[in-house]
Amino acid sequence: MTRPNPLAFLIVASIVAASPAAAQTCAGTATTGAAKLTVRATGLHSADGEVAFTVYPDDKRRFLAKGGKLLRARVPARAPVTVACFWLPPGHYAVAQYHDENGDHDFNRTLFAPKEGFGFSNDAPTSIGLPSFTATRFAVPAGGATMTMLMRYRR
Repeated sequence: MTRPNPLAFLIVASIVAASPAAAQTCAGTATTGAAKLTVRATGLHSADGEVAFTVYPDDKRRFLAKGGKLLRARVPARAPVTVACFWLPPGHYAVAQYHDENGDHDFNRTLFAPKEGFGFSNDAPTSIGLPSFTATRFAVPAGGATMTMLMRYRR
């Protein structure tokens, strides 16, 4: 029986550690004092397209407004859970997500309902219209935070 080569093991381990699946790239800049926000979209119906996560600052006028975003990450969809992360100063934020199944970088809708999955921080309710900024607002402490949001589909 041959013994495993420790050098070969180290080479393979370094390749695996350097692969994109092993290291997650976060949006924003990991500066001194930045906190890591990890966002998890759960309940995806498929692994088609990508999931767009958008972070909004602590300003209700900018929430869901054109040009109001602070950061956005688009990551390949993975069913049933897709994860992204952001480097942010500690503070208050809101997050919106949508499952861009066709990859056209647009949140597709019919006249009356969304055609693609969507969700908001705090799983803010959306039974009639969009949630308020107050319902989606949450804190990111200096130690970082993880936000889990259910992907909702209307079709």
